[in-house]
Amino acid sequence: MFTVSITRETMLVLSQERLNIEPLQPSRLELLVVSARSLFLSLSLSLSLSLSRSRSLSVCVESFLVAIAWRIKKKRGESRRMIGSFVESTDRFSAAFVLLLVLYCGSCLITIWVIVNMACSVGVDGGNGCVSSRSFPVPLALVLSCSVSFTLSLIHPLPFTLSRALSLSLSLFLSLSPDKDIIYICPFSGALKGKVFITNYRLYFKSADALLFAYLSQEKFEENGWSVYKPMEEFRRQGLPNDKWRVTFINANYELCDTYPTILVVPFKATEEDLRKVCTFRSRGRIPVLSWIHRENQAVICRCSQPLVGMSGKRNKDDERYLDLIREANGTAKLTIYDARPSVNAVANKATGGGYEGDDAYQNAELVFLDIHNIHVMRESLKKLKDIVYPNVEESHWLSSLESTHWLEHIKLVISGAIQVADKISGGNSVVVHCSDGWDRTAQLTSLAMLMLDSHYRTLRGFQVLLEKEWIGFGHKFANRIGHGDKNHADQDRSPIFVQFIDCVWQMTKQFPTAFEFNERLLVTILDHLFSCRFGTFLYNCERARDTNELRSKTVSLWSLVNSDLSFYQNPFYTPESNRVLYPVASMRHLELWVTYYIRWNPRIRQQQQSPVEQRYIELLALRDEYLKKLEELQLSDSSPNSSHLSNSSTPNAASPTQHITHLHTPF
Repeated sequence: MFTVSITRETMLVLSQERLNIEPLQPSRLELLVVSARSLFLSLSLSLSLSLSRSRSLSVCVESFLVAIAWRIKKKRGESRRMIGSFVESTDRFSAAFVLLLVLYCGSCLITIWVIVNMACSVGVDGGNGCVSSRSFPVPLALVLSCSVSFTLSLIHPLPFTLSRALSLSLSLFLSLSPDKDIIYICPFSGALKGKVFITNYRLYFKSADALLFAYLSQEKFEENGWSVYKPMEEFRRQGLPNDKWRVTFINANYELCDTYPTILVVPFKATEEDLRKVCTFRSRGRIPVLSWIHRENQAVICRCSQPLVGMSGKRNKDDERYLDLIREANGTAKLTIYDARPSVNAVANKATGGGYEGDDAYQNAELVFLDIHNIHVMRESLKKLKDIVYPNVEESHWLSSLESTHWLEHIKLVISGAIQVADKISGGNSVVVHCSDGWDRTAQLTSLAMLMLDSHYRTLRGFQVLLEKEWIGFGHKFANRIGHGDKNHADQDRSPIFVQFIDCVWQMTKQFPTAFEFNERLLVTILDHLFSCRFGTFLYNCERARDTNELRSKTVSLWSLVNSDLSFYQNPFYTPESNRVLYPVASMRHLELWVTYYIRWNPRIRQQQQSPVEQRYIELLALRDEYLKKLEELQLSDSSPNSSHLSNSSTPNAASPTQHITHLHTPF
């Protein structure tokens, strides 16, 4: 059986026994568009086969008559009379045939265009741009027969019966051999001859209907990457719950907020009913919840979305009291609210029902705008950056071109905002961070601030936990921002928010080369598989969608790959330092373009080799491990019975081999 899904309105099921057409009721505009496309396809392909197939001529004439009906006459009754008289008159039939021959040259051009588009859309063999016979979904005859039948079925009433059209299309299809010689369209190596075979195949014209590769992958790894992040273990590591903060499962079924995780940490004095009331006053129901707590001064980072103040300046007593509970948890006089948006944008959002926390309503809070622009500005900035690095890198105007993209300026603003958050927390003041909906700029600020404050997140596994917690768990819209499985590349929701965050992390690793356990390879790998759909880690917008699509059971986590070879992603310069707060310099003089990521595929840029210092450091580490192994062997041999008399004769002050190990563990 051959199944061809052409549109949502019509499904053609073609088999050896029957051909059923089940049209719905499309709109007039949709009918016209779909009919026009099918007419051009059937007309051009019929004309191209008319010299070798006599049956194609009749199909061609009928298609042409329908085209005339659509173009010349708009009224249904007039179209019926015109087509009927046209078919009944032999002279007019001959005239139509002559007219078809006159239009043959123009139709040939349409035929070439159709075949090229079909060849480019059905599949590519390897990376050489050649269309393979296995990937060619249906022969041209099947497309022709289906398109003609589909076109004739849409034009109702017809001067000839629908069965007449179906029999013509079916006979045309059956008259062709099951395999045909065709010419492959190869963009890079020209035209190649080969054969296309009829196989059982379902052809979809909607890219979203195809499964993402992550669901088809059969990769196996020793470690299950989905178990890297366990919310309760992470909260216990931070010392939660305590007498000020509690864990709630009110969102276990995603009833409170469908884009939040199931486990939340909220003020101890806030009841479940309080949470539901606050939910109604926050955009998307994203209430303020705890992301991180300082173990010593108990200052917290909370994240949420904007309040629904609106143009009328609405207030919500429950929301105001809830923020007071956050402030009172560590006894600070003022709660600092960091709004990531520019103040102009925050005011403009009032027109759409949003807004910000005013001084009148939130008297115990201090509001600070961080002037980070929205997703549309970031998208345009990255486009400008792409334009200056591909296909050529202009050396003469490089600095001015880079400045015109404003990419590094945006990086600076994000890092600067995170520094302010981290500095407040270090000073013992709790903060609340939000933007518009709390899943883009908010995630950037909270995760970067936590990276500066908590050395655990600077380790290989800790960084994985940070991404799972602040980005994946709290509902950053990966599906909308990246566009996995969506053919609409011009979607206004596309934005490099997560790419920008990883760029900020890279800037920090450059300023603190010994503070991070992971190296640049990990960051590049994360961004590569952000787009590859090889793993399920960055698919969908929120945890609810991932649970619905059974992501954990049907796909592999990126962390399975990373943790299977940790040494590949380890930074040889890493020196563990607990409780050290990092304050990067957010100055344009200390920020640089991430060349090894943004320009790595430019053929004019030579791939950078490993740093000689890093290479020498790795060699010294290997030498240290070798010496440690020898010392352990000597220690074992000294403790054997045969060498007991030697140990007894040694002086009391002689140093044992284990006393030298501590010195050798010191980094070179």
